[in-house]
Amino acid sequence: MAMVPVSLHIHGLSDFRFWACDVKCSSRDAPPSLFAGAFHVRRPPAAASAGRAPVRRSVTCSASNKPSFPEDSSTAKIRSEVLSPFRTVRMFFYLAFIASGALGGLIAVTQLIAALTNSAKANAVPEISKGLLIDVGAVSIFAFLYYRENNAKNAQVARLTREEGLSNLKLRVDERRVISLSSLRGLARLVICAGPASFITESFKLSEPYTESLLDRGVLVVPFATDGNSPTFEFDESEEMKEITNKRKRLWQLAPVFVSEWTKWLDDQKKLAVVSPDSPVYLSLRMDGRVRGSGVGYPPWNAFVVQLPPVKGIWSGLLDGMDGRVL
Repeated sequence: MAMVPVSLHIHGLSDFRFWACDVKCSSRDAPPSLFAGAFHVRRPPAAASAGRAPVRRSVTCSASNKPSFPEDSSTAKIRSEVLSPFRTVRMFFYLAFIASGALGGLIAVTQLIAALTNSAKANAVPEISKGLLIDVGAVSIFAFLYYRENNAKNAQVARLTREEGLSNLKLRVDERRVISLSSLRGLARLVICAGPASFITESFKLSEPYTESLLDRGVLVVPFATDGNSPTFEFDESEEMKEITNKRKRLWQLAPVFVSEWTKWLDDQKKLAVVSPDSPVYLSLRMDGRVRGSGVGYPPWNAFVVQLPPVKGIWSGLLDGMDGRVL
């Protein structure tokens, strides 16, 4: 049983897997600014290959970063309206009630001043004061409701804007295709592992017993090494393990590109969650691309297997929305 350690050395990209040899990348799908050079696969000496020694394939690539995406929350605002269709109506009525109460209070104040300055109307002071207190109470209550609703709207738009920013990040599927993360909506449940190369390698090892179950649930892993090093993935290339090895490669086939955008997005998320910038984290996405879970440390592969429904079989379609609540 031969174990083949695959060491990836990539400048400007984080963790790109490539199993072909002597290939030059000239993809028309990738933006022209992505590559500053070609892929070069270094073969081991023939003497080492002839023996029992493990074969080490190394891929070297250099890349330039794409300019930052413009911040545009228009799509997030539209999605917010769709998710909460009656919020605008509620906020309109809150403002109407605030205006009505404020107008009533203004009228009550003028009446109270007139009653206090005219002894003939002194008997009306208690009644006017009562009405004024009711108006002030109504304005206060509806102002609080409007404030709470507006805060909820802003929080939802901010979350959706971050999700839209995540969906715009780029992934490399293979040597010929670069896609946006949003292209996988409805097709896969992504798990983003972000941390040092050693953290990525250990996460890779911990996922091995759950490979088939994770793929059955549409899970694909996006490893993102934050320390600039390349994790080492070992695959069993023996004939009897060929099928499971192919599944392992499929589970870990995605690779982030334009690392500055990924770094910026993750740093913003860590700041909002009050997490140390150096902490290794994971994010689990729903089938619709929204964040369903996150945490510090290794992804809970066993929990994903238990919580997520299969994407095929009698439960397909029926349980597509049972990905968990949105964070």
